[in-house]
Amino acid sequence: MSKITKILVVDDETKIRRVVEQSLRKDAYRVVHASDGLEALQKVEAEKPDLIILDLMMPEMDGFEVCKALRSKGDNTPVIILSARDELDNKAHGFNLGVDDYVTKPFSPAELALRVKAVLRRLSGEDLAPRLREGTFDDGRLYINSKTRDVKLNDAAVYLTAKEFDLLWVLATNPGQVYSRDQLLDLVWGNEYFGDAGTVTVLIRRIREKIEKDPANPTYLRTVWGIGYKFEAVL
Repeated sequence: MSKITKILVVDDETKIRRVVEQSLRKDAYRVVHASDGLEALQKVEAEKPDLIILDLMMPEMDGFEVCKALRSKGDNTPVIILSARDELDNKAHGFNLGVDDYVTKPFSPAELALRVKAVLRRLSGEDLAPRLREGTFDDGRLYINSKTRDVKLNDAAVYLTAKEFDLLWVLATNPGQVYSRDQLLDLVWGNEYFGDAGTVTVLIRRIREKIEKDPANPTYLRTVWGIGYKFEAVL
């Protein structure tokens, strides 16, 4: 018997929890609820969900605090943020904490269900495996290993979130190739991701802060104005 996927929906609004649950149940997911951050952490411990849909603005503990608490304990359960706040800084903070997707309110329940499917497929390895072929990049300064997902800068370990790593690897394995933000969305997230291209901008900025000597004047992740981004090997 195949395992039933369990999803934890965390939101302080009963109506939103009900709408999300009705949408997810159409795909035969089992849905459990929490109405605030503290309850969410308790439900994660008790229910061991396969994925968490997490509101940001909640009493007791907000969504970012919940995500930070989970990651600090080594819990890598995939998280989709659901929030009315769509500023780039909020998205950057979320992705830096290791969230897998960021959906802004008001939202389409059908679109949210598609994003859930996409995240779960990536988790199973069905989606990214063909694009992220195994290998290494090493120019003597920057080292990337796609099999172990290790990144080192001058022999010092660099921590990248899952999506930061995937984006860097796509670019590093195609040096000189210019990609638009929409193309990178498709390559890294899959063609069922309906997010805005600003997500790529946020992650590029985060990666630059971690691997560039001067993030304001990058040498690896170069902006091609009016088009997108490319990776240049540093000689």
